[in-house]
Amino acid sequence: MSETIRISIDGKVVDAAAGNSILHTRLQGEEALTANIGCMGQGVCGSCRCLVRKAGERSAETRLACETVVEDGMQVSFIDYYLPDHVHRYRPQDLRDGWQALPQLQQTFPEISQCRHCSGCDRACPRHIPVQQGIALANSGQLQAAAALFDACIMCNLCTLACPENIRPNHVGLYLRRAQAIQNLRPGDLLRRLEQQARGEMAINTLADNTRSEA
Repeated sequence: MSETIRISIDGKVVDAAAGNSILHTRLQGEEALTANIGCMGQGVCGSCRCLVRKAGERSAETRLACETVVEDGMQVSFIDYYLPDHVHRYRPQDLRDGWQALPQLQQTFPEISQCRHCSGCDRACPRHIPVQQGIALANSGQLQAAAALFDACIMCNLCTLACPENIRPNHVGLYLRRAQAIQNLRPGDLLRRLEQQARGEMAINTLADNTRSEA
């Protein structure tokens, strides 16, 4: 017979089998679980986001209920997600031109330049993705590197909830991953130089002699 422990879920003390996840424990409760259950109902992985505080600890951490094993005395609170007023909309066919990848990203997500570097998104991510670094890379035109950092993202939206500038970092990452799947992104440094030239920040000397003398 498996060991039985006690945890608290949304303020209610429940019995849990040792070794079970928080989500399985919640599903075995008396009340039906109809929201925030991800692939078990809504079809969106990452919906079982929650705050977890272990017995004897003062601080709480963001976790995913589906992959967090229960511990005796654990306190769990599921986190609802509220859709922001501004939803970023774009069409997949608009991502095909790699030369326009950077300006299209900036047009779709203008908030990325307003990052405060507060690290709130990093602390909120249950997958320990360096979210802030991904946004910085995207803003600097290093789109392939930024897309790679978001490969482990499961769209739990916790980084969005933590961002004071409403950047929605996980959606930036999804945008970049989609763009990379549609076309091969051009080098980030080249995209940045072309943008600087278009704004007149970098002069082009078309009369420069590019010939090289042979030794």
